[in-house]
Amino acid sequence: MEDRKSIIKKIRDGSWSAPTSGILPGFAQANLVVLDKAVAFEFLLYCQRNPKPCPVLDVTEPGRAVPELAGKDSDLRSDIPKYHVYQTGEHVETVEHIEHFWTDTSVAFLLGCSFTFEEALIHNGIAIRHNEENCNVPMFETNIDTVPAGLFSGPMVVSMRPMKRADAIRAVQVTSRFPDVHGAPVHIGDPSAIGIKNITQPDYGDAVTLKEGEVPVFWACGVTPQAAAKANKLDMITHAPGHMFLTDIKNETLGVL
Repeated sequence: MEDRKSIIKKIRDGSWSAPTSGILPGFAQANLVVLDKAVAFEFLLYCQRNPKPCPVLDVTEPGRAVPELAGKDSDLRSDIPKYHVYQTGEHVETVEHIEHFWTDTSVAFLLGCSFTFEEALIHNGIAIRHNEENCNVPMFETNIDTVPAGLFSGPMVVSMRPMKRADAIRAVQVTSRFPDVHGAPVHIGDPSAIGIKNITQPDYGDAVTLKEGEVPVFWACGVTPQAAAKANKLDMITHAPGHMFLTDIKNETLGVL
């Protein structure tokens, strides 16, 4: 199994472009949001008011691309497989590096990612369908409103993992231990109850098979800031959904009793 250093090197060199679910077991993964420092406090307040979709793991100093708490050997301008660039709320580009977008006033936020607790689910005998089907996790915009802060507002985005009903109960117990990476599910069962019209057509990521006897289980998702960018016509740079930053934070250090 490859270690973090070798995977980061592949990402930085552009030879790794796949989603990061299931790679580097034992280490936490993170969503990225890059904003100008003029709106960084408002976003930090947005995260504080919406800790389920936006749990903060690290914030950089303006202009500094090294996350001191989540990977001192990393450069957030190059060490994520794919980035999304939003300008006035429109997704205008997907790129492998963001050096040419970075400025002395850029501030990066790393938010906890649900890929982190998938290892614990697997250890409890719960299969991860998007890994089985070799695709990205399905993600959906919902009718669950986030709490606004300054320029930031919009719907919560959720990720979905199908499983047997008994496994869903266990999944609640397992993931509740990890509040810094979204914690327990926000919804189990009927997708329409949270505004999802078609479970086979995710807004981000890929559709996965929902087998007979299974229920969809939904977790708050760190793609929520991208929905806020679209809703409020904001400039923002993020990870491409499913293509996360690999931190050097051990999974178990994020677990609580």
